[in-house]
Amino acid sequence: MGLGAAGCGSNTGRGGSAPGSLQQWYHAYGEDGVHDAVLRYAAEYPRGEVSVQWNPGDYDSKIVTALQNSAVPDVFEAQVKVDWVRQGQVVPLDDLIADVRADFPAQVLETATVEGRLYGIPQAVDTQVLFYRKSRLAAAGVRPPETVDELIDAAKRLNSPTGKGLFVGNDGGVGVLGGPLLWSAGLDYLSADQRRTGFDDPRAATAFGKLAELNDSGGLLLGAPADWSDPSAFADGLVAMQWTGLWNIPKVAAALGDDFGVLPFPRLDAHGAPSVPIGAYGAMVNAKSANVAAAKDFLRWLWVERTDHQTEFATGFGFHIPARTSLTDRAANLRSGPAADAVRFTREHAHLVGGPLWTSAANSALSDALFRIARQGADPVAQTREVVAASDVELKRLHG
Repeated sequence: MGLGAAGCGSNTGRGGSAPGSLQQWYHAYGEDGVHDAVLRYAAEYPRGEVSVQWNPGDYDSKIVTALQNSAVPDVFEAQVKVDWVRQGQVVPLDDLIADVRADFPAQVLETATVEGRLYGIPQAVDTQVLFYRKSRLAAAGVRPPETVDELIDAAKRLNSPTGKGLFVGNDGGVGVLGGPLLWSAGLDYLSADQRRTGFDDPRAATAFGKLAELNDSGGLLLGAPADWSDPSAFADGLVAMQWTGLWNIPKVAAALGDDFGVLPFPRLDAHGAPSVPIGAYGAMVNAKSANVAAAKDFLRWLWVERTDHQTEFATGFGFHIPARTSLTDRAANLRSGPAADAVRFTREHAHLVGGPLWTSAANSALSDALFRIARQGADPVAQTREVVAASDVELKRLHG
């Protein structure tokens, strides 16, 4: 029978779960109600005891340590890392979704796939879009931008004594626009077979150079009270446009009514394409668990069979997209307005931010290069070459 789940447990992460029980880890979601919901889900599981540990703070580091040293958690949420797969720390889960695989968009499954095998069941999908204030663009005679140059021009023209044109983070977009700039040029982090760097191409330097133009335009807001993931700069009128998350639509609608729209990141030119990034935490199984079969059964129950819990988890507390197409289609709050537009963008223009084989070392090299390009005036061509070299080293390490 299902038993009540524990809250922020005191388990040290050593040893294993009690016989016949499972321990499940979540990071500390900020939306009201999520914690109570996951406790309820665990308590409803009919075939065993599941205790939930809620993990404030540096969750990613805590999971890395746990997988190296212990048999708990049995199940947990995370973004799949290739090193976990190579070291045998996580369990393949393809069999759990075999009957419903077609209901998961291919790119959503790719967030948790390494070398053709699935290691996490996607729980909910997040994306980022360009929010724009309809009335402010109309007053300035600015069309919603469709190219990167139009975005730069709009940021300049929407700049005024009472507000800036655009906010893409207090770092000038270094942290969030690397992928969209690559995709705008028709490039990607890695090649289709994930064995080569995907942007060893002059167009990458051209796209990255646009970040410097944007930072030099005078239209960017820097030093906002909150960073890009918070909508307050846009909702409070500090900017006419902001790159931020889909999850902020309810807050923006409460502040601005219907005086806003959303767009994908624009294409670089006629040879590029618009884009939105997608990401999803996957529900995973610790290979060291003493109860691997039971852990997999619980994940099948929660993330395959219980579509009611899956829908509520994605749409009932924050503003996310269910991982499965059929559930997205039935979600009432995603059927109209900017939310429906964002869903369409994920179906037409979605890309992974690197994916499981894009390592932290490669990502650090990219971030450092973008900072030097955008904030220090470094040469985009030379900086792009350095990132490609760093990425090539990582891919050689992974593939031999």
